[in-house]
Amino acid sequence: MGVPDFQSLMLPLLRIAGDGKEHVLADARAQLGEEFKLTQAEQDERLPSGRQSRLANRVAWAKVYLEQGGLLLSPRRGRFVITDRGRQVLQAPPPRIDIKFLEQFPECHRPAYWSHFVIGILEPADDRHIGAS
Repeated sequence: MGVPDFQSLMLPLLRIAGDGKEHVLADARAQLGEEFKLTQAEQDERLPSGRQSRLANRVAWAKVYLEQGGLLLSPRRGRFVITDRGRQVLQAPPPRIDIKFLEQFPECHRPAYWSHFVIGILEPADDRHIGAS
């Protein structure tokens, strides 16, 4: 199967936060690896840069987008909690959370939201997922 794209990780990541507790991103990665039945080799697969695993990269991007949409909050580095908006979304969850879904929230229409994606901070192998549905 391989590591899912970051948009496919958004709803499962939000569900992890649904208990209202503060979560550690590394723990969430492990949970998502289990949920998607990823092998250890798939979880450990590195990006072409070798700096980060593909799973860590995609989970981090899912978290960033959920934060920008106001569904998650990062109280400190590597941690996240659900917001009231995130809880509302989980009350009647969509089949998938993706960029198109997040665009309904006003915060996602600010130029600052998109500017850091345009300057090339994504790993080259993963930038093809921006805008994918």
